[in-house]
Amino acid sequence: MELNELRAKIDEIDDQLIRLFQARMDVSAEIAAYKRANRLPVLDPSRERDKLAEISEKARPEMQTYAQMLYNMVFELSRSYQSDLIREKSALSEQVSAAIENTSRLFPGSAYVACQGTEGAYSQLAAERFFSAPKIMYFKSFESVFSAIESGLCQYGILPIENSSAGSVKQVYDLMLRHNFYIVRSARLKVDHNLLALPGAKREDIKEIFSHQQALDQCAGYLEKFGKDVKITRFENTAMAAEFVAKSGRTDIAAISSHSCAELYGLKCLDADIQDRGNNYTRFICISKSMEIYPGADRTSIMMTLPHRPGSLCRALSRFYALGINITKLESRPIPERDFQFMFYFDLGTSVYSAEFGKMIGDLAAISEEFRYLGSYSEVI
Repeated sequence: MELNELRAKIDEIDDQLIRLFQARMDVSAEIAAYKRANRLPVLDPSRERDKLAEISEKARPEMQTYAQMLYNMVFELSRSYQSDLIREKSALSEQVSAAIENTSRLFPGSAYVACQGTEGAYSQLAAERFFSAPKIMYFKSFESVFSAIESGLCQYGILPIENSSAGSVKQVYDLMLRHNFYIVRSARLKVDHNLLALPGAKREDIKEIFSHQQALDQCAGYLEKFGKDVKITRFENTAMAAEFVAKSGRTDIAAISSHSCAELYGLKCLDADIQDRGNNYTRFICISKSMEIYPGADRTSIMMTLPHRPGSLCRALSRFYALGINITKLESRPIPERDFQFMFYFDLGTSVYSAEFGKMIGDLAAISEEFRYLGSYSEVI
């Protein structure tokens, strides 16, 4: 048989499949109406287990796995459709609508902003991308930035969340589990690292180099050239490392930091642009205690804990697929004091104004053990 003839047979079968799929979804709608009238949950696990077992028995042995995969997706689509028909507007949906309505049309130009580090830190440079005239307060740790927001000491906080070379800032993700906040904006900052020392210092005389762990990771290839004779010491922040070197009076130590820190602390640049990759970017988020959703919000971040059983993550991912929502970031972090349980963090390419957004919030909240909406926002270019 010719290829065109085989494709014609496929087309004929597909016509039957789509008719049967629509007929099945019509019956699902009737079931949804019954469940709503009788206050029954959408998910019936025992029914799905029995149905999958029945399908496996009916399928040929070599088709059993494929049949189960197909019907798992069909069940997901059916549940999503039923949930959409049954769902009343949730408290979260009401909160999001209120935030859209009550948030100013323009992002503020000035505010009290919490940054980790000291003058010259990359977080400060990011703050200046978000705000035209930020009133910056510096804190020693990322946790202190979260606390400053929760306590109301600062209206906004700036935090690095991932780097194009070194990956996620895991400490920040871990702190997200313990603090309440909303993301209101994000930005990508080009990061160029430099080896800084006091005037008079020579590269060959350097015995110890200080910087933040992320910066050290981003410059790993460069640091390998120094060999084992040079000590690499982790510091709380790149700007704080530069400040320490400037105040030390020593010409045998150096810091990995920014051009602005060289000028700010009177340091000499021994080597410039020492990061392993030229296109080295760090993504920063701007967080707030209150939910603020500014016009043009086309990204959404969420966190959720899923049931600890096979297929839980697959079920969640299939919801995104069914709704046509692109996942731009997926991070998993272990939950303290819970063995083998993880919190999943998602960045999603979906507009807060879309119909898919409302469906996603309802669907994922229904299948999660814990669900946290972290905000919808746009990214500063």
